[in-house]
Amino acid sequence: MLDLGTSFLASVSRDPEAVAVVDGNTRLTYAAWYRAISAAVTGLGELGLTSGDRLVTVLQNRWEAATLHWACQFAGVVVVPLNWRTTTDELDHALSDSEASAVFYEPVSAAAVAASPAAAALPRVVVGAAARPGETAFTDIVARDAAPARALASAEALSLMLYTSGTTARPKGVPRRHRAERAAALAHVAQNLYGRGERTLGVMPLYHTMGVRSLLAMSLIGGTFVCLPRFSVSEALRLITAERVTNLYLVPTLYHDLVHHADFSVTDVSTVRKLGFAGASMTDGLLARLEEAFRPDLFVNHYGSSEVYTFTIDQDAPRKPGSAGRAGLNTMVRVVPFGALDPAATAGPGVEGEIAVIAGGDEAFEGYWRRPEADAKAFRGGWYFTGDTGYADADGDIFVTGRIDDMIITGGENVSPVEIESCLSLHPAVSEVAVVGLPDERWGKIVAAFVKRRAPVDAADLDAYCRAAGLPSHKLPRRTVFVAEIPKSPVGKLLRRRLVSGDYALEAASPFSPSSFVKALT
Repeated sequence: MLDLGTSFLASVSRDPEAVAVVDGNTRLTYAAWYRAISAAVTGLGELGLTSGDRLVTVLQNRWEAATLHWACQFAGVVVVPLNWRTTTDELDHALSDSEASAVFYEPVSAAAVAASPAAAALPRVVVGAAARPGETAFTDIVARDAAPARALASAEALSLMLYTSGTTARPKGVPRRHRAERAAALAHVAQNLYGRGERTLGVMPLYHTMGVRSLLAMSLIGGTFVCLPRFSVSEALRLITAERVTNLYLVPTLYHDLVHHADFSVTDVSTVRKLGFAGASMTDGLLARLEEAFRPDLFVNHYGSSEVYTFTIDQDAPRKPGSAGRAGLNTMVRVVPFGALDPAATAGPGVEGEIAVIAGGDEAFEGYWRRPEADAKAFRGGWYFTGDTGYADADGDIFVTGRIDDMIITGGENVSPVEIESCLSLHPAVSEVAVVGLPDERWGKIVAAFVKRRAPVDAADLDAYCRAAGLPSHKLPRRTVFVAEIPKSPVGKLLRRRLVSGDYALEAASPFSPSSFVKALT
């Protein structure tokens, strides 16, 4: 298997004049992009970064972020992309945990970086703005002539490390090797039937496996990565038409927003022939709406994770709504009875259990970053236990029913209820709180907080409290329900499933909230 630097060189050799990346007025061919990447590689060396070092980025989907991703592949530096909405605490944890050697940021993430003690001790590079004293501007790095970059990493070297949240809300590093990343990109091309010269909308973030996969896949076929730094429906629709986008790979929430926007009916989306979605399940209604609106040649439901890119693929998602299909090209999948230690103990058709995938697949990671306790939980007998619940039907198709650890996937983002509960529980008017994900047509699931009050407080007060505490916007409860009791088992275990199913009692009429017990926040 080639390393990714050599893989990119092969792309430059095949398609030097094909447009590789578009970001506003910036349009770079593969040959021109290679020159910019080479300059960035030189700049990384001048910052003191060497092969194996970790570099943290806090960037939106802009051409500079994509350039930096490729520069790291050439230099053998491990890119560690973070959500640009990250808090200072989350940033400090990632910088410390990864033992980062530098951090790259932009104005939208500047406040978190400025307040980070860990970032203050590192070389800092600002993208899209002038550098402050002690910092470097990215424009100064790429605006230079540099020797053509050589691929310094092997296929066995680490390519990147994504951070994913676990049941305790403590982010875990997911290191992935060059060979696994390239295998995943090749599988993405094959499973989505991408042809040479495809053009994709690069809106899924490059701190998310979906965004990285789109970036790498396009390079393999001389395709174009059309950057959309921050999702805007009107801008997405404009780019689809202006750049003649041929495929979309999005979370269901973004598809929902596209087809429900007023401009959709007057936008020419005829160039889009292939649809793919991942990150969350899609409702039957949205599947039907997209099938009618796009009439795609291919409609792929892709089920996977940061750890093992592909679990299953269904290349005709509307055929069997809710089905995640069968194992992808580079893996094996089975449903194991809950609590089983032997992965060979497969659950029968229709019997719910935990979904497991073979750990030795070409796309798989090999273990979490310095988290042996997480490895011990995840790996059994050569299989990776996903933490997802589901079942296989009589045809062998996998259906995903939820998460063992109650993680909420909203708009394609993983949100731990524990972190939100911890925040709300500190409010003096909150007696008890439980957070769950409730089904939603647009978001897949929304964050819902069930609160038992001890003093007057309403949903708006709690929202303001969470914001003031630094909870990112995508983790804020979109619905707050005031209940008489939080359901628990006889031994005191929180029964989230009863909240999801509606099996709870609303708080009786009280002076706390004379008008309403449920407040939906937008």
